[in-house]
Amino acid sequence: MLVVVPTMTAGTRLLDLVSLLETDLRVQVVFTVPHTTERWHGVEEFVRGLHGVVLPWDQAVAHRFDLVLAASHRHLAEVHGPILLIGHGAGRVKPRRHSRKAGGATEPTTAVDRELLTFRGRVLPDVLALGTDSEVELVRERCPEATPNTIVAGDSCLDRMRMSRHLREVYRSVLGLTPERRLVVISTTWFTDSAFGRLPELYQAVVDALPAQRFAVAAVLHPNVWAVHGSRQVSAWLSGALAGGLVLIPPESGWQATMLAADWVVGDHGSTTGYAAAMGCPVTLASMCGQPQEGSVADVVRAHTLSLSWNCPLPEQAAAAGTRTAALAGAATEAITSRADRSAEILRDAMYRLLELAVPETPASFPLLPVPRPLPRWSE
Repeated sequence: MLVVVPTMTAGTRLLDLVSLLETDLRVQVVFTVPHTTERWHGVEEFVRGLHGVVLPWDQAVAHRFDLVLAASHRHLAEVHGPILLIGHGAGRVKPRRHSRKAGGATEPTTAVDRELLTFRGRVLPDVLALGTDSEVELVRERCPEATPNTIVAGDSCLDRMRMSRHLREVYRSVLGLTPERRLVVISTTWFTDSAFGRLPELYQAVVDALPAQRFAVAAVLHPNVWAVHGSRQVSAWLSGALAGGLVLIPPESGWQATMLAADWVVGDHGSTTGYAAAMGCPVTLASMCGQPQEGSVADVVRAHTLSLSWNCPLPEQAAAAGTRTAALAGAATEAITSRADRSAEILRDAMYRLLELAVPETPASFPLLPVPRPLPRWSE
């Protein structure tokens, strides 16, 4: 089985699937990082840190595999073997900023458009695993020839968070939190319209506004923020907040557990905010990318939350967010998954079908989420 890892975001999501069959003595898992002009800083180191077999890209594309796992549309036409494609975030209906069509797009593109799912008339994924039933309708509209290859598998990330939520106090203890101290997490996606892109001063402002005896503040940044800028630069930009006690969560793991430990999330339209909302954490929006796609997780979060205001004390805004959690959690969960707690079973069955192997009799299950390991300050 070949695992294609063009970005850290894709890699962390695919590890959920790898965990479902890597103990099977009939299966050998190998990884590869595409070597193209779109290479991302840190991906090679991330993959090699998994301690699996890593094939050079030119070797990977020269061979045929029994199964190819992907969480990105990139390079699918170059690999050989049956492909299982999953999303690498919460939901697949959000529009992209740029079309890959020559001449530009006349309408926003989604992750299930024909231009991404096909190559020279051929549907690329043998299995296209979606999170919700509504996304199947979008496939029928955007790329109907891919509909026979589509399954609704739910969301592995949300399922792992749901099955690990009983460890909340463990995660809080690892982060150094006492029962009396509340954790505020600033969650951001990437690009210029993210909370990090629009409000880089937010981290210092939140740390300064909340007394350290009662509040701890952690930052969860999209892996692409780290990939584009590097750990040293990110730490330098946030050095003032870090000196004031800000906790930086690493991009490769730990953010889900941090969200489970959180008492309040100040976020944007990114997936991490949506996952926190689905888990019942109070959410306040610091940034939103214009008008999100109707029905997307970002659209649901925007409709059920209040915007951050510097004219009101932050503890009062946290309390106001807490009154909206029930409705927000239900709506966010519905936007992320139509098969809650079933993704392990569905995805494992799909992988073994493509491998043409009998499914093990043991129940399919993901591992519990690891504890968060905050990054040290660069100066340490």
